[in-house]
Amino acid sequence: MSKNSFAITPPMGWNSYDYYDTTVNEAQVKANADYMAEHLKACGWEYIVVDIEWYAHNAGSQRARYQYIPFWSVEMDEFSRLLPDPERFPSSANGAGFKPLADYVHGKGLKFGIHIMRGIPREAAHKHTAILGSDQKANDIANPSNICFWNPDMYGLHPEEPGSQAYYDSIMQLYAVWGVDFFKCDDICRLDHPSYKQ
Repeated sequence: MSKNSFAITPPMGWNSYDYYDTTVNEAQVKANADYMAEHLKACGWEYIVVDIEWYAHNAGSQRARYQYIPFWSVEMDEFSRLLPDPERFPSSANGAGFKPLADYVHGKGLKFGIHIMRGIPREAAHKHTAILGSDQKANDIANPSNICFWNPDMYGLHPEEPGSQAYYDSIMQLYAVWGVDFFKCDDICRLDHPSYKQ
């Protein structure tokens, strides 16, 4: 497809946030994939997307107080990369990540997607965890003054630090191993920011 071509339709699929908010689990994702494969795939629907906080332990457990629990524990590997919460996504245990679930979705003839936030987990910065492909640690590349105003899970990155690019490269490498086809990348621009309105 050339850069001047357009898709006939926008990406058509299911996003877990629309019904489950931050609380979706593996069984629910599979059930929706099963339904889409049987009833909607023939009409062009193809994406199954696990939305925000798939990595957060007990996500949604304090809904009366918080949508996103400040400074809550997240599932990470030794290189500061978020992993699925194994309580909600049991096939992800022992370092498998989303690969088993992506394989299930692909087996239905569908595509698998995940939601990601810009930056690095705050927990990684506080624990000074490693960055794959860099001598820098998470705290060296994290910018604690650059936080999403509606979700406290991540710190923005210092783009001038070489470890920042290494971190983004490492998460993309991980997601490729998992077989992720689609990314919903959030908190990229602030439409309510004064500079945007200018």
